[in-house]
This record gives sequence, structure tokens and C-alpha cells, in this order.
Amino acid sequence: MELLDIDQSMEELRESFKSRKTRSIAWRRSQLKGLQGLLEEKEGDIFRALQEDLGKPCAESYRDEVGTVKKSLNLSLACLEEWTSSKKVRLPMVLFPTSGELVAEPLGVVLIITSWNFPLGLALEPLIGAIAAGNAAVVKPSELSPACSSFLATNIPIYLDNKAIKVIQGGVSVSEQLLDKKWDKIFFTGSARVGRIVMSAASKHLTPVILELGGKCPAIYDTLSSYRDTKIAIRRITLGKWGLCSGQACIGIDYLLVEERNASALVNMLKDRIQRNYGNDPRESNSMSRIVNKHHFQRLRNILKDPKVAASIVHGGSMDEDTLFIEPTILMNPPLDSEIMTEEIFGPILPIITLKKIEDSIEFISSRPQPLAIYAFTKNETLKKRIVSETSSGSITFNDCIIQFVVDALPFGGVGQSGFGKYHGKFSFDAFSHEKAVLRRSFITEFSSGSPPWNDFKLGFLRAAYNFDYIALFLMLLGLKRS
Repeated sequence: MELLDIDQSMEELRESFKSRKTRSIAWRRSQLKGLQGLLEEKEGDIFRALQEDLGKPCAESYRDEVGTVKKSLNLSLACLEEWTSSKKVRLPMVLFPTSGELVAEPLGVVLIITSWNFPLGLALEPLIGAIAAGNAAVVKPSELSPACSSFLATNIPIYLDNKAIKVIQGGVSVSEQLLDKKWDKIFFTGSARVGRIVMSAASKHLTPVILELGGKCPAIYDTLSSYRDTKIAIRRITLGKWGLCSGQACIGIDYLLVEERNASALVNMLKDRIQRNYGNDPRESNSMSRIVNKHHFQRLRNILKDPKVAASIVHGGSMDEDTLFIEPTILMNPPLDSEIMTEEIFGPILPIITLKKIEDSIEFISSRPQPLAIYAFTKNETLKKRIVSETSSGSITFNDCIIQFVVDALPFGGVGQSGFGKYHGKFSFDAFSHEKAVLRRSFITEFSSGSPPWNDFKLGFLRAAYNFDYIALFLMLLGLKRS
């Protein structure tokens, strides 16, 4: 897109926001319903686009993208009146008679830059929040998922108000042009490397940003008391590593921590579960996504070619560049200073790190950058408490993984290098709103105790008022009235 086209689009967006139409509850509701219509009527096209870009099976596409977005739309439509209503606040007695409230107002024109691994969900989920909050918005899809980018660019103008909501396609140069503009908020999902670029560009205009990044999300596997619990845990770990876009997910399990004595049994159980999920030859399975492109395929291949890493392979390792396929692969104790243990993997490779005792996992995790998520499979309540209190992460999930992403009552976001800011459910609305403080005071009464000339009585009055000592305050006011 030419710079002139971007300027014209932004001018139209600014005019739409200035017209105040996006603040209308009716407009917000109509746009959210438009998105509902898009998902209902174009589901087949969505499945085809995700299949073309990432080889995603239809069920996976619905679970991770269509279904989650529908759920968010239903919630936003049901709660829109509540979210947009002003909220009364309690004020100190010293200000009586005064009332206060919080009023959510839209920020203005916002930019949403999405990632390629969940190209529909990661575009529409924040857009729902932006619309519900009453903003005008630009969505910049990833050029690495061209079919989904084209789908959004073609269909968003049909189902939504194209003067207030736009999709702008393009590569790095378009992103650079967009980031050079003045926005009222930028929402970015992607790598920490690009996140730094976004934040640097936003600082020129003092634009607030939300960065949804990644990080190496660990999973802790503790001894479980029953065969049934163990079987369920293995199924969930397998899903959390290989069942989410073939490991190309910021919230997927990046590596697994286990006690030495349990490592061999764990590997065998994982092998068995992989075979159950993807058959004897996962290359022939129709249940695995593929690697997004040759660049990322070659990156993962080069990681596995490192002789020390290759020596740690205990399962898998086969690949096919023509089909961008990499087999579910398990490593046992790869070097901690190797790339696979220092950089986010974003692929179907699972390193397992053994420890003398499972409690050592806390120090292992705490010595590394804060992850987006920590997963722990354990029934040890003491260990659970220590993980919560002694580690820092965007979220912690016990005895499962990934599911925190679909829980609207919990915020989704990172901390430190895994990002900052949060969204999902009401948190998405808050992310694109400014909560404005409104205070109303009456002329009914006026006390001089808060202004000069000062004396001991006024000092006592202020002490009582600010400490909510209502009895002392009443007696002082009673004495003041009598005098």
C-alpha cells in the first residue's frame, strides 16, 4: 500500500471517530453482530484459508480460532450495556457532599498488528475489544499468512463499517509506514524482537502499547498418584506441545521439567500418545498443522542439526522440506546454552530437562526470563503454593495447559519479556478504553476547615475527616454549629 493510501485511510478513520458515531452503543452492537455474521456465513472460507496458510485441520481451526472468537462476541454483546455504564465510587467524608464515577471512553483510532500462527483469532479477538470500547481501528494482518490476510481484507469491508474499521495488507514496509503514524493505541502480537521495534516507534508519539509476545513456557511434570491421572496429564501435555499449530504457539509448552527417575517412563508415555494422536507415520496424518514457511522450517532444521542437540534426540527428528513437515520430536537434556534452550522454539520439538527433585524446577524457571505461561502437573499443594509465590509469569495453569486462553474471566497477557498489557473478555474492553474520573460537587454546604487561616481546630477536623473518624467528625461539626 502506498503512503498516500495509508494517509487517506487514516484521515477517514479520524473523521469517523470525530463524528462520534463509533461511541454509539447501537453502532458498536451492529459491528459485533457483523462479525458474528462473518463467522457464520464464511466458516468454510476461513477453514480453507487456514488450511492454505498453515495446514490446520478444520476441527483445530474451529477450536482455536472460530470458536474462541464466537465466544468472545457472545460475551461482548451480552455485557455491552454493563461495560459502558458509569460506575459509582466511594469518596472520602471530607468532600461531602460530593459524588464520583468512572466513565469508560474510547481511545480513538487504534492499530492492531497480528501474528501469523493464529491469523484470524489474533486479529479478531482484540478487534472485538476495540469495537466494544467504541474505537475506530486498523487491522494489519501478517504477510506470512497471505490467505487469511486476503480473507480479512476482502470480508471485513463487507460485514463492518469500512469508514471506521479497515484492514491494511502488506509486508515490513507497510508495517513501518503504519508505525510511523500517530495512533491512540497500538496492540501488537508477535516476537519480542519486533515488539521492541513497535515500542520504539510508539514512543515517538507517546502512544500506549500492548505487547503480546512469547517466551519459553515451561511445563513441570510431577509424580501423579494414579494411572488415570497420569494418562490424562500425558494427553494434555501432548496437546499443549503438538496439538496447537504443531507447536507454533506462544502459549504452547516450550520445554518440560521432570525428575530424573521419571524421565524414561515419561518419554515412553509421550511416544505412545503421539502414536495414538498422529498414527504410525505422522507425515500421513491429517491432524497436524505444518510449519508456516521454508524460512521457519530451515530455522528448526538448523536447530536440530546442531551435533549436541541431535545427540539428545530420543524420538522423532524426521522432516520433509517439500511439505514443510517436521515430526513430533523429543529431546532429552539438550545443552542448556544451545539455541533450543535459549530461544523460543515455535515448532514441534520438545526438550525434556531432568532434575534431581521436582522442587528444583522453581529455581530453574526463576533463573530465566519470565514466560507467558507456566504449566504444572502436580497434586502437591505445597509445590503449587511455591510455584505461585516464587515464580513470575503471565499465567499459571495447574494440571492442564492452554485452557487459560479461553477463560474470559481471567486476563491474558505476559510480564517482562513475554509482554505487557492484557485482554480477553472485559479486559479487552478495558484495553481499548480510558476510564475517565468524573467528580460532582454540590453548593449546598461549604466548610472552611480545608482552607486558611489555619488553626488547631482545622487540623483536628482534617485528621478526623481523612481517617474516617466519623464520631469525632460529627462531634466537631456539632460543636462548630453551636459556636
